[in-house]
Amino acid sequence: MSRDPNAGKEIRAKIEALGTSLSLPTVRKALGVLEGEHASQRRGGIDELMDIRPYAAGDEARHIDWRTSARVGRPMVVQRERPSTSRAWLLLDVGREMTGACPSGEHAYEVAANALRMFAALSLRRSDDVSLVFGDAASITRVPFNGGFAQFEHALDLALQRTWDRPRNIDALLEYARRIRDRRALIVLATDEHALGDGHLATIRRIARTHPMVFIDVATANPFGADGGRGLHDGVSGRAVPAFLRNARSRDEVDVHRAYRAVSMERELARCGSHMIRSGSSEAMFAAFVHLVSDTLARSTQNQLRPAVMPALQAGG
Repeated sequence: MSRDPNAGKEIRAKIEALGTSLSLPTVRKALGVLEGEHASQRRGGIDELMDIRPYAAGDEARHIDWRTSARVGRPMVVQRERPSTSRAWLLLDVGREMTGACPSGEHAYEVAANALRMFAALSLRRSDDVSLVFGDAASITRVPFNGGFAQFEHALDLALQRTWDRPRNIDALLEYARRIRDRRALIVLATDEHALGDGHLATIRRIARTHPMVFIDVATANPFGADGGRGLHDGVSGRAVPAFLRNARSRDEVDVHRAYRAVSMERELARCGSHMIRSGSSEAMFAAFVHLVSDTLARSTQNQLRPAVMPALQAGG
């Protein structure tokens, strides 16, 4: 599988534009979308008022402000800005499984790293402290950096220059996240679609009780896909997919199973109060990120985020 060598530069330029083209209030609201459902530590409703609007179909009843509704004579939804986190923890699975190929031709770790860049661009724009953590079966390493987005990218690029010879340890990464003491800090975990199992949901639920969490799910190439698996090899043994297995039936079965797993995982994460973003390329991941944030913000911001971000989406053609 191959891809345009300039694609990496283009997507990184879009990510950088995402962080610089948006106003600070919009950035705060964008991240607040991912944090706002998390319980505030403040008591008595002293959060800053953001928006008052009529109740609409699909709104949750718990968001209705009954005093305001009684005053105006109809149900009104009052949205308040909860105290935002001052720190974002970006966790990346760097096990050798992340060298797997994506439909775009990128390695899974490249797509995952670009997803983390998106969160870093907005978090640093908001002046959050950002911590970058890498984990495999050998170690969990926190990589320090000082400065802005350029310094973040430099630290990330250096850390990705590794041998990729250790298997993953998603349990250790989740345990690291669970032990983060800075409550309400945003936690973003990036790995591929094969990492999480049903047994990990209990740990994620525990994390979600004290932290807003986003799961980056990188979709990898189907070894029985449209190209017949040509050019794909097992990451551990180096063996190619046997020819007798490369057929439409195997391809469709894998696609259906992966789609089912993704929908099930997204539903379970939503029940935990967490979000999931899943894509098989950096471009699609960027679009999914914008879609998640802009659609959720549409009611309270009159869809201000999407027009602001679309020029970045269209940059570079």
